[in-house]
This record gives sequence, C-alpha cells and structure tokens, in this order.
Amino acid sequence: MVSRSIARYIRVSTRKTGNVLDLVRGLPVVKAESVLDTINKRPAIYIKRALRSAVDSAEKKSKLTPADLYISMVKADKGPSLKRYRAASMGRATMIKHRTTHITLELDKIKRPEVKTIKEEARNKAKVKPQKVKIRKTSSKKEGA
Repeated sequence: MVSRSIARYIRVSTRKTGNVLDLVRGLPVVKAESVLDTINKRPAIYIKRALRSAVDSAEKKSKLTPADLYISMVKADKGPSLKRYRAASMGRATMIKHRTTHITLELDKIKRPEVKTIKEEARNKAKVKPQKVKIRKTSSKKEGA
C-alpha cells in the first residue's frame, strides 16, 4: 500500500456505492478516473474525490505519478443512519432512514516485469560454460536370432 484515503459519512447508501466501486476495483488510476467521469451515478463523485486525495498523498509521500498507481483495495462500509419521521395515514408517523457510507480506498504501485537488455543477456550467456558430454561405449556385438 502506497497511500490510503477514507471518505466518511457520505450521504449515499452502501449498496449503491458498492455497485460503482465494482467498476473501478483493480484498475489503474488513470483509467479509473475516466470511468468515474463517464458514470452517471451520484457515488461516483465521492469516489473520485477520495481517489484524487489518495493520488495526491502518493505523489507527496512516494514521488509517484498517477500512471504508476492502481487501486489495490476499495470498499464501502455502513455508516450511521440519520433517522427522520414522516407523517403517515391514520395519524401515524413512519421512520425514514437516511443511510451513510464510509469509503476506503488504497493505492499501490503497479508491478511491471523487468525487461533485460540485450547486453545483459549476452553477458549471462557468456558466463555459462558448455558441459562435457560423456559418451558410453556400447557393445559391438549384434544380437542374433
């Protein structure tokens, strides 16, 4: 984990936020930002805000660019519900819960395979010595019928 960002008490339900998080989980930061820009869902605004915060933190701490980072872990946890009442029929009142969410987002460095240069491969081949092959003598007798 290179950096982490936590957005708390977001006024969106956890289930709706989780649906958007599934679209960006595991993506590189640059691609995740473009996906969040195109999604027409309210949680995307808050997720992008948390993503920008984590990227800024990684740039300051580890001197990494957004092209070097990917979303390693992202989750949406339930926050406290705001309880309100609305008038109902027959003089009753019904409770309405305004649900909140905590978004946790972690970034990590992209692991790229090491590319060996031609010179390094030539050096490695030069270090390998050819091995002597032992030849076994076989009997020259022919097996007869």
